[in-house]
Amino acid sequence: MTLFVDITPEESGDQAPVRGPSGSRWRRAATTIGLPLVSLAVFLVAWQIAAVSGIWTETFVPRLGTVWDAFVDMSTTHDGVRGYADYFWWEHLYMTLRRVAAGVVIGVAIGVTLGLAMGTIGWLRRLLEPWLTFLRALPPLAYFFLLVIWLGIDEAPKVTLLALAALPPAAVATTAAVSAAPLGLIEAARALGARRREVITDVVIPSALPETFTGIRLSVGIAYSSVVAAELFNGIPGIGGVVKDASNYNNTPVVLVGIALIGLSGLVIDGVLRAIEHRVVPWRGKV
Repeated sequence: MTLFVDITPEESGDQAPVRGPSGSRWRRAATTIGLPLVSLAVFLVAWQIAAVSGIWTETFVPRLGTVWDAFVDMSTTHDGVRGYADYFWWEHLYMTLRRVAAGVVIGVAIGVTLGLAMGTIGWLRRLLEPWLTFLRALPPLAYFFLLVIWLGIDEAPKVTLLALAALPPAAVATTAAVSAAPLGLIEAARALGARRREVITDVVIPSALPETFTGIRLSVGIAYSSVVAAELFNGIPGIGGVVKDASNYNNTPVVLVGIALIGLSGLVIDGVLRAIEHRVVPWRGKV
């Protein structure tokens, strides 16, 4: 007769491998942070190699040290000059972010309101959708000069341009999300005696929030990508104005600093929007 004895890992002196959640979190964090840093390092090395190779002049591909010197100049007072055009880079960035925030708030507020109305009222959607499509197809520069004629060269045309850029994505995304609200839930709410306003607030809007947030993120991205056009005239202080002004003098290092500041601040803004979305719409992807 054969006797089988079950020996646990503790009795045999061996410990079973334990993979706790903390190890998994560390691996995810290392991947999330490490891979972008590696890609950035590869890009910078490739840029420096191209710069020192002599294939292109410094005007086209400046060395990383030259770009860094431009960043330092924009951060300090040098030769009696304060930053760039008498403003430090963070002052330029603050003015740009303030314009973008004002334009996005106006554009998203109008866009979401229109989207909610268009998603629930059929004739209104048929009336306004062609105009939204027309506006979405226009590049910002196509109507910016008209805004300058109408509103002057101060802050009004800049904020209006950014609002017009942010409006269509928010409106279209909200309209589609409202129209795609689950019909079964709507009918169930009506069967339980819910009025039209209660159906919209308790069923339609919660189901539309995930796609609406996607539209808001697109609106912010499109508005931010239009900031150079918005600051084409009288854009200093402002990062877009700095990029435009520096390009007039072939000052490539300053242009690159401005592009980097716009891109990095855009990443931060998108991360903040993702965090807000995760808090406001925790059920996204789970139902």
